[in-house]
Amino acid sequence: MGIISVEQADRLYWLGRYTERVSTTIRLFSKSFDYMIDGISDSYDEFCKMIDIPNVYASSEDFNRNYPFDAENPNSIISNLTRAYDNAIVLRESIGSETLSYIQLSIYEMQKAKVSESPLIELQKVLDDLLAFWGVADDLIDDERVRNIIKAGKRIERIDIYARLGAGGKELIREVNRMIPRVEKSGLNYDVDRLIKIKEMANSSEVDFYGLVSEVESIF
Repeated sequence: MGIISVEQADRLYWLGRYTERVSTTIRLFSKSFDYMIDGISDSYDEFCKMIDIPNVYASSEDFNRNYPFDAENPNSIISNLTRAYDNAIVLRESIGSETLSYIQLSIYEMQKAKVSESPLIELQKVLDDLLAFWGVADDLIDDERVRNIIKAGKRIERIDIYARLGAGGKELIREVNRMIPRVEKSGLNYDVDRLIKIKEMANSSEVDFYGLVSEVESIF
């Protein structure tokens, strides 16, 4: 097992976070898209509040067009996917060319979705590529520590989003229990007491969701 630099570890961690962020937000967006495009709901403001991003959109049409595809918007799906790619390309030697290729494919599908009359089809292909990325990473990355840092980022991002969504109960507890071993095996400096506190908060009958977000963001 080779030495992992601080910069490399940081990039691995954020590769995990950004890929998970893209996957989750595509799923959330897809659920809202059809309702808004059919005029059944005009809930883009609620969507923005739900995932804690600024509402900079003039209408549901503006939201459906620009939230996924506006590269100038730092909160857009494409911006987060680009950040994942920027980290992956620098990490080519650590994660392998085949693993990287699925991030590249997901960028390609996002570009197709931007000009498509049925963008949800291509967005589903982005999800498929990211699922393939996780599968290939698990299979082909030999360095266990590299895998664990990426997966620690993935699990932390998922808990962060779940907490912002107010998702409690068994779902949240399950993710916390999956996150803790990844953090412990990552080889990174982490706050042991904070991990204990996060587990206690997730198991509370009344979860302090914003408090949980703060704790999760401060693990490392």
